Formats: sequence, structure tokens, C-alpha cells
Amino acid sequence: MSRPTSLNIAPPSLLPIDGSKVEWRVLDGLSPYEATLAAMEARVEAIAAGEAPEAVWLLEHPALYTAGTSANPADLLAPDRFPVFSTGRGGEYTYHGPGQRVAYVMLDLKRRRPDVRLFVMALERWIIDTLAAFNVTGERRADRVGVWVARPKKPPLADGTMAEDKIAAIGIRLRKWVSFHGIALNVEPDLSHYSGIVPCGIAGHGVTSLVDLGLPVTMSDADIALKKAFGPVFGAIQ
Repeated sequence: MSRPTSLNIAPPSLLPIDGSKVEWRVLDGLSPYEATLAAMEARVEAIAAGEAPEAVWLLEHPALYTAGTSANPADLLAPDRFPVFSTGRGGEYTYHGPGQRVAYVMLDLKRRRPDVRLFVMALERWIIDTLAAFNVTGERRADRVGVWVARPKKPPLADGTMAEDKIAAIGIRLRKWVSFHGIALNVEPDLSHYSGIVPCGIAGHGVTSLVDLGLPVTMSDADIALKKAFGPVFGAIQ
């Protein structure tokens, strides 16, 4: 049974208690994974030390797989297909690649609410409200982190329930209550690349994207929607 979506209930927000702003950057091109991760970790340390403002980086990676702290080696079905990176974020295997908008979210939860569950729900709400800008109904699932869309035109699942596909993944880590890693929203990635893993360790479900749903959405369109939806959940951006 699905959890209520933010379209139907008063959703959580994590507004800063001091009214501070969040620096927003869009990185051009394909960002190399290891160098970007190192830069993100350095920024997290600076935020924790009070030497830099909170930040959100929007970017794309080249095609690769990442393994979270709960990754099952058996879920890596094609280990030689793309580079594989072990990462400290929560979760299992996921895919990153061109056409997917990755948002690295570096927020100081001490200045908001030091509540990991609430933070994950807020990220879900951000994605759901972003999808709503394109008339897509995103949904939470009580037993599956991420955001899902119903696919009534697909054959039902083995238990007779409606098919559904994952459109956005969430994987986070906290250091000194500053968050990093974040979300990955499928705008127009090559969905066949997901066949090399069991995405997030969840078998039996598919993945989709905004373009796969028949929507001519560009990365710039997605960025505009993400930026507009961010403020009500997390506060002002620069």
C-alpha cells in the first residue's frame, strides 16, 4: 500500500531556522564521479565548520554504477559493463548517466531539524512536487525509498497489482549532521543501462523517465521545476 503523496497531505518541510540561503549550482558537461565526490565532501566539511553556505549541485555523470552501504554483490549483474564505484551513501546499487539529473544536496540539518527520516521524506516531497509541474503523479512507498509512478497500461505484477516504475532514486549520507549525496531524477537516460544491476535491490519493478512517459522534457525544464519546488521544502536559494 502506498504512503500518501505530498499532493494529498500537508508535507514536511525543513526550512532553516536562521533564514539562510542555499547556494545553487548547475555543473556543465559530464562530471567525473570521484572528483565530484571529493569536491562534495570538501564542501560538506566547510559547511560543517561554518566556512561555506549550504549548497545544491545539479549535474550529470558519465554512465556508471554506484554501490551503497547495503549493496548486495549479487545485484551487480554486469560488473564489466560500466565503472563501479563504492560509495558511503545509504542504499544499494544504482545507475548514473547522461540524461539523469543528479542533485547533490548539502544541508546542515542542525540548522533545520536533525531528523533523518524527515529529511528523506522532504527529499521525496521535493521530487513529487517537481513531477507535478509536468502533471506526473509521483508516489512514496512505505517499503521502498524513492519516488514511483503507476503504469496502468503495462501488464500487472505477478500478484495482480498495478505495475509501477521508479522515476527517482534517493541515497544520502550525513557527516556532522550535514547531508550529502542526494537524489537522481530520470529525465531522459538510456533506461537499458539499468539492466546491469538490480536497481536499489528491488526486483520485479521497472524504471522510467519523464521522456519515457511521453513528455518532451529537457534537462533545463527539469532544473526549472526542481528549483521552483525546492523553496517551499528547504528554503531560499541564491
